[in-house]
Amino acid sequence: MFPTDGAFSGFAVDDLDAARRFYGDTLGLEVEVLHDSGFLALHLASGGRVLVYGKPHHEPASFTVLNFPVDDVEAAVDDLRARGVETKIYDDADFPTDSRGIMREGGPLIAWFRDPAGNVLAVLEG
Repeated sequence: MFPTDGAFSGFAVDDLDAARRFYGDTLGLEVEVLHDSGFLALHLASGGRVLVYGKPHHEPASFTVLNFPVDDVEAAVDDLRARGVETKIYDDADFPTDSRGIMREGGPLIAWFRDPAGNVLAVLEG
């Protein structure tokens, strides 16, 4: 039998210390350092867990690796920007976003931002 009840996602970064500070201090997630490997476990309020691991010659994902559903995208963007997080990361030709980085067409309101390793994250209406 193939057990699926303990499944979790993961992604790579180039600097685990920078990732720990960003996800823990900047975003306020609970971050556990897995001492046997040095990897990080991000504990999400939903009960989920995401593994963050260091990778030599890391290249950032070109897709969204972690989504944060929020009730109010505008308030979330204001909060992120107050924490020093830039949300305007795409040219409008790629994704038509306003000056704050919020895409308002073609689906839920969404704003993308990057972690220190360049991976794409998002806050979205949900």
